[in-house]
Amino acid sequence: MKVSELAKQAGVTADTVRHYTRVGLLKPARNPDNGYQLYDGTALKHLRFIQKARLLGFSLHDIETIVHHEHSGASPCPMVRGLMARHLPRVREQIAELQQQLTRMEQAMLAWEEMPDGEPDDDAICPLIEHWNNQEERDHG
Repeated sequence: MKVSELAKQAGVTADTVRHYTRVGLLKPARNPDNGYQLYDGTALKHLRFIQKARLLGFSLHDIETIVHHEHSGASPCPMVRGLMARHLPRVREQIAELQQQLTRMEQAMLAWEEMPDGEPDDDAICPLIEHWNNQEERDHG
């Protein structure tokens, strides 16, 4: 099947298929008559695997490592467990940072309800941002 057919069957864009092909995660054959890339059922299986791995937070580099390990004949599952164990603390940290950002944003929106829109001048670009004092500044400033 052609790029567009594979993309449609997997529910991704043709650009996604081309990108995964460029980075070596998909390996199409070439049509000898016209040089088009041709993908088979294995490519669809690999593309679906890539999608699932991406949903679990694996990077393309991780996925490439997993696939390479599988091609060597050994089970990649122990390595996958290890990768996931290393990723979990980072994701937890990102969630905590996003939660803090959400709190700051909500505090800012509440504070801005009481503030008029200001005009830019030599002293300020946007008074809403520049005159907003978040709790961290009050606690540490």
